[in-house]
Amino acid sequence: MAKPTTRYACQSCGASFPKWAGRCDACGEWNTLVEEAVPDAAPKGLGVAKGRRIEFVGLTGAGAAPPRRLTRIAELDRVCGGGMVPGSALLVGGDPGIGKSTLLLQATARLAQEHRVAYVSGEEAVDQVRLRARRLGVAEAPVALASATSVRDVVAALDAADGPEIVVIDSIQTMYVDTLDSAPGTVAQVRASAQELIRVAKRRGVVLILVGHVTKEGMIAGPRVLEHMVDTVLYFEGDRGHQFRILRAVKNRFGPTDEIGVFEMTDGGLSEVSNPSALFLADRRGDVSGAAVFAGMEGTRPVLVEVQALVAPSPLGTPRRAVVGWDSARLAMVLAVLEARCGVAIGANDVYLNVAGGLRVTEPAADLAVAAALVSSLTGEPVPADAVVFGEIGLSGEVRGVGQTDPRLKEAAKLGFATALMPARAGAGRGDGGLRTVELRRLGELLPLFQQGEPGPGRG
Repeated sequence: MAKPTTRYACQSCGASFPKWAGRCDACGEWNTLVEEAVPDAAPKGLGVAKGRRIEFVGLTGAGAAPPRRLTRIAELDRVCGGGMVPGSALLVGGDPGIGKSTLLLQATARLAQEHRVAYVSGEEAVDQVRLRARRLGVAEAPVALASATSVRDVVAALDAADGPEIVVIDSIQTMYVDTLDSAPGTVAQVRASAQELIRVAKRRGVVLILVGHVTKEGMIAGPRVLEHMVDTVLYFEGDRGHQFRILRAVKNRFGPTDEIGVFEMTDGGLSEVSNPSALFLADRRGDVSGAAVFAGMEGTRPVLVEVQALVAPSPLGTPRRAVVGWDSARLAMVLAVLEARCGVAIGANDVYLNVAGGLRVTEPAADLAVAAALVSSLTGEPVPADAVVFGEIGLSGEVRGVGQTDPRLKEAAKLGFATALMPARAGAGRGDGGLRTVELRRLGELLPLFQQGEPGPGRG
């Protein structure tokens, strides 16, 4: 009897090798190669059976598309693009304990009022899920619970005539296919389990929601192909030190990919935040130097957040640069432009930058707000309390225009701001939302606003 051959698969990228090595040559990760059995190959020389001819159809169908299934949680429906599409697969990732299971249990409880919903937990017993449901106040919802890890059993339940219309798998790393010898959570098992579940979900028109673990780098664990197999990828973000949670879409075949949903963690579970700008600015003090309000956009939603900076003399030979909620490379660029183009000496100081509220800002429009906060901290002069700031900074010191200016200004006016420091705009008929706009073409035009005080460590 021939000895079964084995291979070594990387648990980070999915690449396979004939021999074990300490480092994966494909992705460069260490100690990620795990031994797996190679499935038996089909006998050679039998040829390939002739397939069934595919019938092609046009882009315009005769029937109407099925209606989306609403969770009645506005923030979740917004991120999904207006509800969940029948036959779609969603992947939800996030750090341990961030609230993924809590959010999905609340969502399934509301969906169960109109649809057949099943919640399959591979990590907890049924009684443990019931305890969480009782704490969240949804214990009376008609949700079908099960504790299972076999994909064969789950597929049999989904493929039944009276099977669920919406199913949550918590989590995909605990599922296993019994035809593979590898352990649950390995690349082969995660890929095969997801493929089987997605196949039956699309054939039956079931909404499939997969919960995925994340690695220490914040990426969903398992093969990267898992994110390509599903229709929607959602990341649940947040800092345990803050009560705010951000649900962000990074892939969505049925909606925008830059929408966010904002939630607040309370004793009774997650509550949606309809006006996140007011929440992020709730503890703001307008008379403190080193703080600027940034008018940003998250998808179609304008969000106002406070950008805080602290510039202090450094006792070290190499000053520190600490960033929370923003890109450290962009901070280095803004500091370089301030020194080279505007003559602002910051190099010998420690620089600390923080986006208040736990939100992570990614758009370049925050450059001008960061520069205003840095100069304010250095000079000790506060940014005007009634001003919002936004604009991109170029390497030559110019302030570049950004998109969706009107929604930013309208949101700022709604929250009581009176002034906007922003890039210069061309053309007439521009809406300013009732604000006084100060249009800047060069970064140096920002400095006269902070020259009333003496340069030095920030006051306030």
